[in-house]
Amino acid sequence: MDERGRRLFAANEALALGHGGVTAASTATGLARSTIRRAIVELQSGVNPIGARVRREGGGRKRAVDLQPELPAALEALIKDAIRGDPETPLRWVSRSQRRIVQALAERGFAVSQKLVGLLLRELGYSCQANRKTLEGTNHPDRDAQFAHINTVVQAAMAAGQPAISVDTKKKELVGDFKNPGRELRPKGQPEPVRVHDFELPGLGKVAPYGVYDLAANAGWVSVGVDADTAAFAVESIRRWWQQLGQVRYPKAKQLVITADCGGSNGARVRLWKRELQRFADECGLAITVAHLPPGTSKWNRIEHRLFVAISQNWRGKPLVSHQVIVQLIGATTTQTGLTVRCELDTNSYPKGIKVTDAEMAALAIERDAFHGEWNYTISPHQQSP
Repeated sequence: MDERGRRLFAANEALALGHGGVTAASTATGLARSTIRRAIVELQSGVNPIGARVRREGGGRKRAVDLQPELPAALEALIKDAIRGDPETPLRWVSRSQRRIVQALAERGFAVSQKLVGLLLRELGYSCQANRKTLEGTNHPDRDAQFAHINTVVQAAMAAGQPAISVDTKKKELVGDFKNPGRELRPKGQPEPVRVHDFELPGLGKVAPYGVYDLAANAGWVSVGVDADTAAFAVESIRRWWQQLGQVRYPKAKQLVITADCGGSNGARVRLWKRELQRFADECGLAITVAHLPPGTSKWNRIEHRLFVAISQNWRGKPLVSHQVIVQLIGATTTQTGLTVRCELDTNSYPKGIKVTDAEMAALAIERDAFHGEWNYTISPHQQSP
């Protein structure tokens, strides 16, 4: 209760007790007898002279803002200087917590409490906010047109019964009893113990999960690599998907459409990626059409929000203690929309720094699209000699 509510309650109890009620109510509540008597007069008169207020006007101490009229302006100037990056402000290089703001104002001669600072900040329109990922750098002028081109190519392939896949590498994960973000049900007071420091463990190291997402089948394939994330590893993951799932699902396929990011191991400018795709095309006999997403748009890749998100949700709060655990957690990933995932450990070695010569690039059977041929191209299998 507020002050008015307490005194009216005590007065009502005193009236109900009759003779000696004021003393009993004062003893029980700690309110002064004079306060209870004034409240009794207010109750018996049936008149509320102060309306919705707790005290009569002028009652109580004055607000800190009334005693220090320059306080709101000083507070807002302190915050704005820190936001603008003024190097002279004491809040520029430290956490702008309410406690630090109180200290900074005290150094300027203001007497304030942490609670008052919180109230003033809300009145001034400030609140605690996390960073928001919205800045993607400069947009390519043909960004939207490239997305439209990708959609056209994929839809045409799916309509013709040809496989269309989205590929990418999930972020590397440390293997061992390390903290994994998220929460999981456990007995109360018994959290899973994990290491304090995230230092790579000898013999376990990191893994690089490379994913292949079949757009038509809503099915994923993940190769968990234990070596470097190179273009050779990326194409080997696609090869394994085709050998174990793709060619069974698409027995009459003549073309394979791949949508991929513009950078990384499957980047548009990576020579090794194209050379390995040529070798794969020669092996499987498929014409491989690649459509890269425009620079800075990797989060729009279908595999990110159709496969990788589901994997992260499935293993949340579970330490990735071994390669077997990682493979099992990925392979057990499902969604209500029918997603299924196959996963396999790839123990091969993929050396870094492999150079692809100009002669090897000239030997590729690559046909670049008229629209941004650096992003859109088709690698056909070489004609086999009889």
